[in-house]
Amino acid sequence: MKFTAEQISEILNGEVYGNPHEEVSKLSKIEEGEKGSLTFLSNPKYNSWLYVTAASVVIVDEKFVPEKEVSSTMIKVEDPYMAFTKLLEYYNNIQLHKSGIEQPVFIHETAKYGDELYLGSFSYVSKNVRLGKNVKIYPNVFIGDNVVIGNDTTLFAGAKVYSDCHIGSNCTIHSGCIIGSDGFGFAPDKNGGYSKIPQIGNVIIEDNVDIGSGTTIDRATLGSTIIRDGVKLDNLIHVAHNVEIGRNTVIAAQTGIAGSTKIGKECKIGGQVGIVGHLTIGDNVRIQAQSGIGKSIGDNEIVQGSPAMPYNDFNKSYVHFRNLPKLSAKLDALEKQKDNHNIK
Repeated sequence: MKFTAEQISEILNGEVYGNPHEEVSKLSKIEEGEKGSLTFLSNPKYNSWLYVTAASVVIVDEKFVPEKEVSSTMIKVEDPYMAFTKLLEYYNNIQLHKSGIEQPVFIHETAKYGDELYLGSFSYVSKNVRLGKNVKIYPNVFIGDNVVIGNDTTLFAGAKVYSDCHIGSNCTIHSGCIIGSDGFGFAPDKNGGYSKIPQIGNVIIEDNVDIGSGTTIDRATLGSTIIRDGVKLDNLIHVAHNVEIGRNTVIAAQTGIAGSTKIGKECKIGGQVGIVGHLTIGDNVRIQAQSGIGKSIGDNEIVQGSPAMPYNDFNKSYVHFRNLPKLSAKLDALEKQKDNHNIK
C-alpha cells in the first residue's frame, strides 16, 4: 500500500517541505533508507544521515533547520519520535487487519461473537464463549468454556485461554500465552506425597493489557487472579494464583511472582526478578533486574539486590563488594606484620 507525503502529513498534522506527491510504501531506519521508504530523525546524533539517506520521506522536528541541501521530502512535526510511533501503529493495524472465519475451526453452537471476527484455522471456541466486536483470533488458539473477550482484542497463534476467564477490550495476547492454567496448589499427605488442591477460580484481565509470548497466568484457587487496566507483561513471565497486578504496571521478561502477592499501580519491575508469595508491593515501586523480593515494599521505593535492599544502599554497598579482595589482602598484610612484630 502506498501513501504520499501529503497524506502522511495529514495523518500526523505536519507540514510538507519538498514534493507532497512523493510516494512511500515501507518504513525504515534513516541509515538504511531507500527509495520508497519513510523514516524519521529525532536524535541529533543521526543528523548527518539526513543528507545522505536514500529515504523518500523523512519526518523531522518542526524546529529543525537543515545545514545543507536535503534531497528527501521532509515532514515537520511537533515530536518526530511520537509521530513515527503513530505511523508504526497505523501501519501495523493495516498489516494485521483480518476478518472472516477460516476452515477448519470449531465454534460451539452456544458461542456468540460480534462483527468483524477473525478466527484462524484450527482454532477451538468452546460453549458459552462471548467474543466482542473486531476480535482477532489467530490459528491454533483454544478458548475454553464461558470465556469472555472484549472488543478489539487480539490473540496470536497458539494462545490458550482456560474456562471462565475474562479478557477485556483492546488487549493483545501473544503466541504461546496460557491464561488460566491451574495454580501450583498441592497439600502434603501422611505418606510423603502431595494431594492436588482444586483450582476453581479464574483470571480477570482488564482493558488495554499486553501480554508477551510464553507468559503464563495461573487461575486463582478461589476468587480471581487479576491483571488491571494498562498492564504490560513481557515474554516468559509467570504470574501465580491469586496474584493482583495494579494499573499501568510494567514487568520485564523472566520475572516470577508467587501466589497471592499484590503489586500496586504504575510499578516498573526489571527482568529475572523473583517475588515470593503473600507480599504487598506498593504503588510506583521500581525493582531492578535480578532482584529477589522477600518482604513487602512500600510506595515509591526503589530496590535492588537479592535479598533486595534500597537502591542507594545497594550501590554504596557494591563499592565495598568490589573492594573485598583488596581489603582481604590488606588484612593479610597486617596479620603478617603483627606476626613478624611478635617474633621480634
